[in-house]
Amino acid sequence: MITITLFGLTKTLANNQGTLSVALNGERCVKDLVGLLDASHPQIGELIHKKKVLVSVNQEIAHEDTEIKDGDEVALLPPFAGGAAMPDLSADDAMLVRVQRENFSIDAELDRVRRRSARIGGIAVFLGTARDRSKGRDVSGITFEHYEGMAQKKLREIRERALKDFDVIEALILHRYGRIEIGENIVLIIVGAEHRAEAFRACQWCIDELKQITPIWKLEQTPDGEVWVEEHP
Repeated sequence: MITITLFGLTKTLANNQGTLSVALNGERCVKDLVGLLDASHPQIGELIHKKKVLVSVNQEIAHEDTEIKDGDEVALLPPFAGGAAMPDLSADDAMLVRVQRENFSIDAELDRVRRRSARIGGIAVFLGTARDRSKGRDVSGITFEHYEGMAQKKLREIRERALKDFDVIEALILHRYGRIEIGENIVLIIVGAEHRAEAFRACQWCIDELKQITPIWKLEQTPDGEVWVEEHP
């Protein structure tokens, strides 16, 4: 028996269940699992076939031939709406990549980046906040759901790649989850470099990449009901 964790739209299509239990009956790859979902939850199966929902095994995106073993962590991931630290990270490094429910202080996070190096001469900041209108609809509030563990892992990967691929000194990435009111902070990215140009480039790349690869989903509350957001600028 395999337990599948559901997020976002897939949870809604499964009558708001957070998990599904599936007996593979001796079959052991993702393709077999999808076949069973085609029969039990055809709407979810269709989304997987259309590549609108991805299957992950042990917090890695899986392919149809990926083997599934007893005890593996399996999840269905709708399009991302895009944040605990790994044991081998220092406390300072862990604070530079976080997913948290509570709000954050921009000044405190700026100071955290400044303290990393006296060579920092330019700092670029991106702050995302909750707005009251989306795709022509009024929005009264937003709820963010995330895949615990995998979300933090992907944010760490973004930070590490930014430090490697851009001429920057430090990068900080924070994302909130849970209920967020209109006007409140959602996501913060701070990049410190010797010069402003690289800081700007890396900061924009970080937020664009976050929205592409981080398993965080956004549920908007509107006058017509709750809407899972699949696409965003």
